[in-house]
Formats: sequence, structure tokens, C-alpha cells
Amino acid sequence: MTTADGTALSNALARAMLSRFPLIDGHNDLPWAIRENIGDLDAVDLTQRVGKTHTDIPRLVEGGVGGQFWSVYIPARLAGDSAVTAVLEQIDLAHRMIRRYPSRFALALTADDVAQAFAAGRIASLLGAEGGHSIGGSLGVLRVLYALGVRYMTLTHNSNVGWADSATDVPDTGGLSDFGREVVAEMQRLGMLVDLSHVSPATMNAALDAARAPVIFSHSSARALVDNPRNVPDDVLRRLAANGGVCMVTFVPFFVSADCNDWFQGLSAEVSRRGENPANLAAVFSVMPEWEREHPSPSATLTQVADHVDHVRAIAGIEHIGIGGDYDGSDKFPDGLQDVSRYPALFTELLRRGWSEADCQALAGGNVLRVLRDAEAFSAGV
Repeated sequence: MTTADGTALSNALARAMLSRFPLIDGHNDLPWAIRENIGDLDAVDLTQRVGKTHTDIPRLVEGGVGGQFWSVYIPARLAGDSAVTAVLEQIDLAHRMIRRYPSRFALALTADDVAQAFAAGRIASLLGAEGGHSIGGSLGVLRVLYALGVRYMTLTHNSNVGWADSATDVPDTGGLSDFGREVVAEMQRLGMLVDLSHVSPATMNAALDAARAPVIFSHSSARALVDNPRNVPDDVLRRLAANGGVCMVTFVPFFVSADCNDWFQGLSAEVSRRGENPANLAAVFSVMPEWEREHPSPSATLTQVADHVDHVRAIAGIEHIGIGGDYDGSDKFPDGLQDVSRYPALFTELLRRGWSEADCQALAGGNVLRVLRDAEAFSAGV
């Protein structure tokens, strides 16, 4: 058997395994990619392969995806009423997307909804708001987002929000303000997951101090392997295990490859030299093509992603890991994980490393389903 034949057989075995339990990815930016790169939902047919995205229905099916948190992201430059309007528009787009393909997508509000969708052969579709700026400083807006189906909120994006510090901004509150702790408490009272991706270590620790139910990192990797501020330090991973939460390892090259991180830090320094804020993604992406012409970008690999998964498992334990690819949230992805069809290749690598099917089930979705159930149980009891 040739190597290619062996790889194809291994991936087929991984796909068969993923048919037995749901793979639930923690973060996909398709709604924003549709808005920014295509224009509107009416201009795209997700039943066909879409050239401008990493995600469409055929590739989700090929990748064995059983559940997806669709990010209702809005840029950090928006604030107040503008931010609230924009996030409501993104929620509307996500709901319309789910309704447009009823044979493939099913809106999921609970862990039971996820299980029922998977049993019916549909992709359970959950919503996650990326950035606390989307609530405009209002707990009332937070409650409305929950009523509209949002089941996690990332406390910040790339900039501070006034009540929580971002990993990629100058520290302001030193973690969480009093209002930030109110936000965490209200989220957990509602049953909305507190997402600590994008926040500073001080905010991570402050949120863990305040949390009475499990929290998540929807798309972050291990800082011990790549010293990027978006990654999670080992001491926080240990606290996450004690909290009962889950770190959903991401595939973004700058977070999984030290060489890619170094390249991105050089790009960020160039953005700063030009008088722009490197936390502003629009500014970074505007400079990136010129920077890349003069400084060709290195590539990340699937095996490096597997290394992060192994590391998070070693520090936090098998019960506290998940997957948050961040497809359509980055221009590039590791070799072997170029789009949402490639998840089986990662599981093939983990099986090669000695992971059992039970281990893979925990990583794929078992852990995040447990966290969802714990959040629901906590909410019901308060």
C-alpha cells in the first residue's frame, strides 16, 4: 500500500469514527466572511463549494462536523449603539443562514438540541458573540443576546472593553472591573458560557476567580509552545481544569507555530511603525500583502496543532480539551488543515500518537457538551 493509500484509509477510518459522535467546533467566522467578502447571504449558495471561504456545507460534511459555534463577530472599532446594531445584524444573518438550509443545519440552544441534531444527521448550529463590546455596556443587551440564541460571549476581542482587558491591548482595568464581574455573574446566571479567548492573563484569572460554573476558551492554543498573547499559560490551564472548563485548541498559524508567530510579530511592529494600532485587524490586513512580498510567510503544520492538543491534555487533562479551528477568521491555516473538510486528518494524527476513540470523543465534542450541560444546570439552580 502506498503512503497516499495509507493516508486515505486512515482518514476514512477517522471519518467513520466521527460519524459515531459529534465533532463540535468552538469558533467559525463564516457569518462575518459572508458579510465582508461576499456581501450578503443571498449572494452565496452554501450547498456548493464556496471559493471565498474555508467553509461550506459539502466541506463541513466531508470534515465530519456535527456541531458548530458560529461566531457573530463584530470589529472592536465599533462601540455603543453601533456595536449593538452590528451584532444584532450578525445574529440575524446567522439565523437566516441556519433557516435557509434546514436539511443540514439545526439551531441549537441546549446540549440536548445538539444531541438531537446530530442524531438527525444535521449540523447543530450554536451562536457565540466575539467581544464584550457587542453589549454596549448593558446587561439588558446581554440578556437580549441570550434570548436570541447566543450561548457564549468572548469577554473582549483585540481591544479592551472598559470592563475587561484584552490580551493584545495596553492593560487598563488590571483584569476585570466591578462591572466586568457583574457581566460574568450574569452570563452564568443565564447559562451563557464565559469565553476567555482574546483576554489577558489577568482577565483570565479574574474571571476564574469570579466564575461559579465552567468557562471556556473557544479558540486558543498553548502559550508554553508558542509565546503569543492569544494563547493560554500553563498556570491558567491548571486553573481551568479545577474550574471544570475547556480549552478549545485553535488552528491559526500565528498561535500554533513559533516561526509564524515571529513573522506576525514583525508585521505588527511594522503596523506600529506606520502609526497604526496592531490590535486593529483592518490595519494589519492592509499592510500584510506588502509585508509578505518582502518577508515570505512560513507555514504551520497539522503536527504542530496536534502538539498543542497534546500539551493542553498533559497540563489540564483529557476532560478539558476541545477544538476551535477559527476557520474564516484567518487568511491562512496549517498545511493539512486548510479548510473545514480536514478535521479527520487531525484525528488520524492523534490516533497515530496513541489516542483512544474515547479520548477523541472527549476532544471532539464530549467535553464541550458537558460544559454546556453544567452551565444549564447552574443556571437552573440559581
